[in-house]
Amino acid sequence: MKLSVKVVEVLSPEEIRRTLTRLASQIVEKTRDLSHLVLIGVRTRGVPLARLLARQIEALEGVPVEVGALDITFYRDDLDQIGLRTPTKTDIPFDLTGKTVILVDDVIFKGRTIRAALNAVNEYGRPETVRLAVLVDRGHRELPIHPDFIGKKLPTAKDEIVKVYLQEVDGRDAVELIGD
Repeated sequence: MKLSVKVVEVLSPEEIRRTLTRLASQIVEKTRDLSHLVLIGVRTRGVPLARLLARQIEALEGVPVEVGALDITFYRDDLDQIGLRTPTKTDIPFDLTGKTVILVDDVIFKGRTIRAALNAVNEYGRPETVRLAVLVDRGHRELPIHPDFIGKKLPTAKDEIVKVYLQEVDGRDAVELIGD
């Protein structure tokens, strides 16, 4: 018996660009002092998204925004379920104390990745505020974590998969929903 897999593109490259512009505008509107704003991308695809958002914020407001990269491998509570991962380098070359930190990730699902990211952020200072920006919110939370900035809400079945492809990582831009 052969399973058929249906792949549906839910965001095209142009839609991703427009979504990131909207997210950047929302971040600017909700941030009191842009000079204290930093973006921290959760590896892997949160990092290029954070860079894109920082560039867009600078284009909108003329204020450069520092960007860091966060590896959460050692903070995860589900390695037994997702398998072993090779840690990558966390790169946060600035103190987070007193900053407005926007955690950036591609997809939020159960909330466990963000829980781990919140724990990891504490190693780099005590931010004034931590907010969450995601490109796709697919629901099904297991923890009481909700993004402050959402590119697209995408209701999914638990067994469906949302794949984000970004030029910097994958050679193309798209968001796809994969299911039966």
